[in-house]
Amino acid sequence: MGVVTKTVGEALIDVLEANGVDTVFGIPGVHTVELYRGLASSKIRHITPRHEQGAGFMADGYARTTGKPGVALLITGPGLTNAITAMAQAYQDSVPMLVISGVNARASLGHGKGWLHELPDQRAIMAPLTLMTHTLHEPSDLPAVMDRAFAILQSRRPGPVHIEIPTDVMAQKISLPPLSAAHVSKPRASLQDIEQLAEKCLQPNRPALLCGGGAIASAEEIKVLSDLLDAPVVTTVNGRGMFANHSLSIPASPSLAAVRELLAQSDFVLALGTQMGPTDYDMYSDGGFPEIKNLVRVDIDAEQLARGPSASLKILSSVDQLLQDLLPRLDNLRTNRAGATRAAACREAAFDSLSPKMKLEIGLLEQIRDALPGCIIVGDSTQAVYSGNLYFEAGRPKGWFNAATGFGALGYGPPAAIGASLGEPETPVVCLVGDGGLQFSLAEIGSARDCGANVIFLVWNNDGYGEIGTYMIECGIEPEGVRPSAPDFSKVAEAYGLPSAILSDTADLPGALTTLAARTGPSLIEIHETRTRGATVKGTDP
Repeated sequence: MGVVTKTVGEALIDVLEANGVDTVFGIPGVHTVELYRGLASSKIRHITPRHEQGAGFMADGYARTTGKPGVALLITGPGLTNAITAMAQAYQDSVPMLVISGVNARASLGHGKGWLHELPDQRAIMAPLTLMTHTLHEPSDLPAVMDRAFAILQSRRPGPVHIEIPTDVMAQKISLPPLSAAHVSKPRASLQDIEQLAEKCLQPNRPALLCGGGAIASAEEIKVLSDLLDAPVVTTVNGRGMFANHSLSIPASPSLAAVRELLAQSDFVLALGTQMGPTDYDMYSDGGFPEIKNLVRVDIDAEQLARGPSASLKILSSVDQLLQDLLPRLDNLRTNRAGATRAAACREAAFDSLSPKMKLEIGLLEQIRDALPGCIIVGDSTQAVYSGNLYFEAGRPKGWFNAATGFGALGYGPPAAIGASLGEPETPVVCLVGDGGLQFSLAEIGSARDCGANVIFLVWNNDGYGEIGTYMIECGIEPEGVRPSAPDFSKVAEAYGLPSAILSDTADLPGALTTLAARTGPSLIEIHETRTRGATVKGTDP
């Protein structure tokens, strides 16, 4: 097909399609209607959340499951600022998110005359939260700007990208040439770095691997590497599930003493795609993460390599490119370094160090995983999720993620779970959310109903912000502000047309999950920490 003439709004939809976008999340308004002109006739599905923050979190969950950028389409002003929290979460967790917003007409920008939804400088507000932010002043620049946006989203450490289109630009006609997907070029290690790393792999007696979210797409190749090295593999929160049921897997936080001891005693540690930030490595802010003798860090972000622990070798590369270059050099490596024994001892010690309450909650997570093989568990900031972040083996790669790390936004779970379900519509998704967190995004239950998302909302009800209340007590502070009232969640579910179950015993959880997962569309289960038998360790306070 040759050159065609379309409005900027119509051309935008064509560009999105050319780059593999099949779903967008947003709430239309008078400042974006022209961007919707070509949407209904396209192959792209539009999902309407109840709030723009929900659009951002849905895009986040969709991106984590598919590996493709999640796309949000937002109005200028409050629509965009409502999504800032979601963008900040995506920035902290390195999630590819494309946010396309309106902005007022070009002639009005910067004059402060009080136009509807006007901000002093919308692009400047977005700049600290994005990898790129751009105002489309010239209509014909659209293809080039979008090409740059997709290249950035997929060629470097992921995060949010923001493009704003003035209202007077949206309807203008442009000549649109034949389109193709943006060119993606990830960083690749030098030959010298690969050879030096290969040499290091031959020498150690007690190797170990650290794998973060940046490594999860290379899970199969890392299994090959870990077997060749006979090295235990510690996975951070965003890397969980990479090594499900593998004898070398350590699904435990590097904040735990047993994991730190394993790493301190290792004579070679290879860290792949992990930020090595405090929400994984120093969860208790005790400064106790050890200095590792022979640490090699591999990261797609040069700036991140300059932060965090010092290393004997720092390699700028995507994990997939690195393994593609490294594995052939280790093909004949066969070692017996007692990796499985070391991993088993670390797993046992890490789990034994947890409180009885944490162990109980991890047991419930294991019930979910085992009742719904291959499921995705999306968490909010709630007690059972915190326990799982310390120790839990997800059943598959990308089978466990939540907002209790990084930016730590409450209300993330429900919309992110909807996005995850839309990314993998045939996979059961369980959203584990507290009664307090669910009320941040309660209305998104209606969004799940509208789009038929196969999400089971599992509400962990502890009558408020239980984790914060406990922390205040531990700090010698009388709890205040931690007991917000909650609605009857089963009646809320009924109002939205969702089936629901209130469990009297946690032993009933597997049956409830399998029953609800067998139907199409969303549903809700409530576990009450004190009224559901088995949800509380006997003799402990909620």
